Amino acid sequence: MAMKTEIPPQQQQEQPGKEYEMQPRPQSQVRQYKPADKLKDKIAIITGGDSGIGKAAAIAFAKEGADCVIVYLNEHKDAQETKSIIEKQGRKALLISGDIGDSSFCKKVVKQTVDEFGRIDVLVNNAAEQHEVKSVTDLTDEQILRTFKTNIFSMFYMIREAVKYMPSGSSIINTTSVTAYQGQKTLLDYSSTKGAIVSMTRSLAISLGPDIRVNAVAPGPIWTPLIPSSFEAEKMPKFGSGTIMDRPGQPDEIAPCYVFLACDDSSYMTGQVLHPNGGRIVNS
Repeated sequence: MAMKTEIPPQQQQEQPGKEYEMQPRPQSQVRQYKPADKLKDKIAIITGGDSGIGKAAAIAFAKEGADCVIVYLNEHKDAQETKSIIEKQGRKALLISGDIGDSSFCKKVVKQTVDEFGRIDVLVNNAAEQHEVKSVTDLTDEQILRTFKTNIFSMFYMIREAVKYMPSGSSIINTTSVTAYQGQKTLLDYSSTKGAIVSMTRSLAISLGPDIRVNAVAPGPIWTPLIPSSFEAEKMPKFGSGTIMDRPGQPDEIAPCYVFLACDDSSYMTGQVLHPNGGRIVNS
């Protein structure tokens, strides 16, 4: 069980943030994790796989035998570290940098993956951004569009291209959030995109089933680079204190959800959402 650790005030000026600048560093290596070849020789694309939850999921996938395509914006140092860890597991890691809010880039990601590996077995749509506003009147057209392009439009772009190369039995996993169920007064556009992801997951499961399973994970407060790059420095010491666990979750506590949904252990699950959120009660 993870222990509560002290988080000092800190802030980063650019999203999605850099993991190597965080204090303490998020925990990405799944503790006491015993792999069982659940994803042996599978090919997985993980957006936002350079750090945070995406990084932890990618490392867990590699431990289970998967080769990983890590899609990220511009956090090259974090991405290289993730690549190194994956390769130490004896698996391949392909890094692709760019803006997933651009449909042509998403098409490029899928093409490079197929050129390198021949197919796609798992697609994890995880990358996101969020920006606090005090009131709905503070939301600009630019911010609304940017948040929706990154958080939900990109998922449609990636899925639209990837399903052409996903064999029967493949899995799509979308990262939503506890905010989709409980709301968040200063993250209006972000919460809205996360709600859209839940609806899209359920609808897509019907559309692609039974050949391709589509599920989602709705994390609660998790210590990732998005946090210090989204909120004021003074909020960091209390981050996650509103949960039953009285602390934020670590990325490696969330990664097993992605392994479960990616492998055959969840073969009778589609259109569902897992809730690793520290004990917050939601209507799923």
